Amino acid sequence: MTTHSCDRIKLPTGFWEGLGQLGIASHDVARKAGLPLTIITEPALNTDQYYAIWQAYSDLAGNIAQGMIKLATIYEVTKYPPTILVTYHARNYRDALYRMARYKQLGPPENLRMTEDGEECIIELEWLVSDQACPPLLVGVTLAFLLELGRRGTGQHLMASTVEFSQPMGDVQALEAYFGCRIRTNAGRNRLTLHRKDLDRPFLTYNEELLEILTPALDRTLHEHQGNRSLPDMVKWIMKRSFSGGRPDVQTVAKELGMSDRTLQRRLTDENTSFNYLLTEARHEQARLYLADLSLDIKEVAFLIGYEDQNSFYRAFRTWEGDTPAHWRSEHAEGYTHAEDMPSGRMNIH
Repeated sequence: MTTHSCDRIKLPTGFWEGLGQLGIASHDVARKAGLPLTIITEPALNTDQYYAIWQAYSDLAGNIAQGMIKLATIYEVTKYPPTILVTYHARNYRDALYRMARYKQLGPPENLRMTEDGEECIIELEWLVSDQACPPLLVGVTLAFLLELGRRGTGQHLMASTVEFSQPMGDVQALEAYFGCRIRTNAGRNRLTLHRKDLDRPFLTYNEELLEILTPALDRTLHEHQGNRSLPDMVKWIMKRSFSGGRPDVQTVAKELGMSDRTLQRRLTDENTSFNYLLTEARHEQARLYLADLSLDIKEVAFLIGYEDQNSFYRAFRTWEGDTPAHWRSEHAEGYTHAEDMPSGRMNIH
């Protein structure tokens, strides 16, 4: 397995206990994952270890859908880490979801992109730091927990509008019964669509005093976490999460970093790089990553990295790789998912 030193992922305190409640022993999971038993007491894991543990649980559970639903619903609130506890005690469902997206930067290497549009709230999940495919059960648990959060906080059995998974998820009927909506598998995205009106529902678990204690501490930790990144890495991180909205410009990126566009350009020059160079590099990295996902067609890949038309993407890719996207995919996609030159760095949205 390839280890990324920047990936230090903490499993929640109650994770192993939750598996035990489902009749799955922690040592069986470790062995199935091909990891030493000491992994059970490790304070933090790298991405490969994290994925291996989830894949092992999936294999031992037998059914992806049932394993996902059982774990999402059995988890005790008292076992939540502060990053999750702060969402459970939010003012309403909307506040909880936005807190979840923000503080996930301190957790697993995932990106939650939230869009409120008309009567819907679309939450798109991306796993962008990986040397291997993310286990489907982990994707399922992540989306299920977003709905579970609303159900527990409001005290109402909320239903999703639609749910899409990029991989097969086992028992689709069980998933439709749980989410209360149509489930689409082998889709181009991992996406949960909620009824926007539900986001205004107040949380019965709202605790203003606890939020006043937890929020400043988490924000300080988040600021320190972001401060450990170099400026070019931060710029590319913002670019990558913004691509599907079009080509990110220097003003937008600078504003998110809390500086003027001139200051950003000057500081990048001091780092011996430029905004346009980082934009090209970010697009190249994401193109390789998305082309490795065979569920995405090339037109979708072009859109996902900010190109309005497929021809522009073809020309750029030929410049980067000296090959067409289709031919590169046929030659490299299968092996690229295990290559050591995958883009690294955590990507989340807040």
